[in-house]
Amino acid sequence: MRRFKKEIKDKAVIIDIFNRCHVGCLGTIGKDGYPMVKPLNFAYCDGSNPSIPPLAKGGEGGFLGKIYFHTAKEGEKIEDIKRDNRVCFEVDLPIAYLKAKNQPCEADYLYRSVIIKGRAHIIEDRDEKLFGLKCLMEKYQPGGKYGDYLKEKLQITGIVRIDIEEMVGKEDLGKEHQMDIALRALKDKVLLPIILE
Repeated sequence: MRRFKKEIKDKAVIIDIFNRCHVGCLGTIGKDGYPMVKPLNFAYCDGSNPSIPPLAKGGEGGFLGKIYFHTAKEGEKIEDIKRDNRVCFEVDLPIAYLKAKNQPCEADYLYRSVIIKGRAHIIEDRDEKLFGLKCLMEKYQPGGKYGDYLKEKLQITGIVRIDIEEMVGKEDLGKEHQMDIALRALKDKVLLPIILE
């Protein structure tokens, strides 16, 4: 990262970004050598389930975690992962748009984002597939009440796990007054992005 003062060093903040963002962008290496980006729903897992393979270790011995997403069992991203499982994944949380008053360069955008690099694995083990789906359902329907997984649906649903090898968070929360407003909006869980005059 070029501007280290914007780096997010607190893992709890990074996990909060993963939990707040409903869509992430998966980057794979296409068969023509060009990068391919696809938006998808996802769930971050910190590795608290002992039956799941060990987590990649990050800098200073910290755990980086895993990303789970569901997909069709065939298609471009699955072909890309089978050919080369190196991937990147990005999420961004728009926090505020600062309106320009006197000239366009005053306009600004306050945000938090995370970019990861890792290895994607197509999951065949039934228990881990169920765990990945459980992570997704707990994120998108935390109140439960969604019934059991149908056997025929499990057979046609693909689950992919990304083992995170590198994870970098970045933020721009503006100047002091703007930062106070942005942090309060995050704490109060208001609908984002907000507009600042």
